[in-house]
Amino acid sequence: MPGWIRHAVWWHVYPLGFLGAEPESAPDERVRRRLPDLEPWLDYAVELGASGLALGPIFASSTHGYDTTDHFRIDPRLGDDADFDALVRALRRRGLKLLLDGVFNHVGRDFPRFRKALADGPGGPDASWFHLTWPTDAAPGTEPDHATFEGHRQLVTLNHGEPAVADHVVRVMDHWLSRGADGWRLDAAYAVPRAFWADVLPRVRAQHPDAYVVGEVIHGDYAGIVRDGGLDAVTQYELWKAIWSALNDGNFFELAWALDRHNRWLDAFVPLTFVGNHDVTRLASRLTDERHLPHALAVLFTCGGTPSIYAGDEQAFRGIKENRTGGDDAVRPAFPSRPAELAPYGWGTYRLHQDLIGLRRRNPWLHEARTTVRHLSNRQLAYEARHGDDELLVALNLGDHAMRLPTLGARAVLAGAATLEQAAGEHATLAPHGWAVLGR
Repeated sequence: MPGWIRHAVWWHVYPLGFLGAEPESAPDERVRRRLPDLEPWLDYAVELGASGLALGPIFASSTHGYDTTDHFRIDPRLGDDADFDALVRALRRRGLKLLLDGVFNHVGRDFPRFRKALADGPGGPDASWFHLTWPTDAAPGTEPDHATFEGHRQLVTLNHGEPAVADHVVRVMDHWLSRGADGWRLDAAYAVPRAFWADVLPRVRAQHPDAYVVGEVIHGDYAGIVRDGGLDAVTQYELWKAIWSALNDGNFFELAWALDRHNRWLDAFVPLTFVGNHDVTRLASRLTDERHLPHALAVLFTCGGTPSIYAGDEQAFRGIKENRTGGDDAVRPAFPSRPAELAPYGWGTYRLHQDLIGLRRRNPWLHEARTTVRHLSNRQLAYEARHGDDELLVALNLGDHAMRLPTLGARAVLAGAATLEQAAGEHATLAPHGWAVLGR
């Protein structure tokens, strides 16, 4: 894993939504030049405390960006190569890294090689790029059945056993890393054979040894996928679910169990951690009690991992994901042209993010920290985050009554609020629904 990732905090943007792009590509593919509209937001990201911009898909596609039609071209709804280069320069001036979203499990039906494979028939040179099942005695132009991503017929699965597909992905990753990207998020990495990544990634790293590669993995053998595929990390969905579920159910035993599993994964790799992204209901809408949003953030920023903040969550945006066509729209809204045009209601949450990210940046050892539970009940939790000789104590109270616990030698409130009672045997008291990060 590249050394710079130890200090990384990503601000995650889904650009087609953020920049108000049309839901479908226009037939004329006129360049709209929206990428420059991200620049007024980069200082906002820096002031938040982020060290990098994690961009959702920016390559030519038919609709939502995950139905790619050309991996080597910026989506005309967003801009062109010159706009990308200008964005990279703007990021560099601010010391920000860039993470790109690589959709390499599948392509859109308008991907030229797929269209050509359909036109040429089963004997065509491009048929081997896909998993195609042709009718008996199929003539050129006959529509075959094809493997899809999770049943979505518009998303055509690539044949990862075809060497030309691996060569193509290597060229794509190398091209954009050479143009200024610092790493890749591998979309649907769990659906791709591990042997494919084990072939592709060493070839990419031969030219770009400091590139960071994180795979989207929702469930499964996290450590095995990292080990066998040669990735740096995967997304920590299990911890994401445990955080909001434990807070909603008043069941910190679930979170304690997830933190223990998280420790074991940290022995093998450092996961990408988050409490929101472009595919899930916003945290502020997910929580049944808004008083517990700080508790979720306290866990995110004091656990081992590489934290990612989905744009808008730092302003307590609401949005519910629905399982229907267009069901992602509520969590992928257009943003105003500049931060000053945001509504006033979310700035308190923004400042809370600043405080906790600042704590994180002052304690970079938290990237590899393990947690040890020191107090546990359904609605109260205290855990120690430790790496080497460094440590913090995190205390969370969901109850309607104050919580009193031993401070284990902690003598300062670093974030949140607590009353320290040093003369009374070193205890701390949290208010009802309170939280605190304590240090020595």
